[in-house]
Amino acid sequence: MNEAATKTTYYTVKKGDNLSRIAAMYGVTLDQLLDWNPEITDPNVIRIGQRVRVSAPDPTNRYEPFPGADFFVPDTGSPIIEAMGHRLIEEGCSAYPGSRPDYKWSDADQESYAKWQHKLGFSGKDADGIPGKSSWDRLHVPAVLAD
Repeated sequence: MNEAATKTTYYTVKKGDNLSRIAAMYGVTLDQLLDWNPEITDPNVIRIGQRVRVSAPDPTNRYEPFPGADFFVPDTGSPIIEAMGHRLIEEGCSAYPGSRPDYKWSDADQESYAKWQHKLGFSGKDADGIPGKSSWDRLHVPAVLAD
């Protein structure tokens, strides 16, 4: 199997985009996009700069691939963020009130992730609470989407 076919691919929404157009660009169906992006609750509402998963995750990979640092911004909502929060709690790096992460990226997520980065030995700007590929890959966030 070709390596490109097994990697999860993301598209960043631009002005004028809609999910049907994005689906057509990648040769997938609107239903597939909605299955791969459960945080999209209304297929008619996407925002400029939003990242949309446009290919299925590798079913042999048990962990979420690093979605990119630009994914972790205020108002981003995704089951990936909640799964990350639960892993941070398991690693003893929680800054969550009541130990309950949710789908929205928040200050508590950033503070918890900074604790994880410190636990790994990062410091300074490398421990700012914004996930990077190296620390993300070591956290082993479980895959949240079914194939």
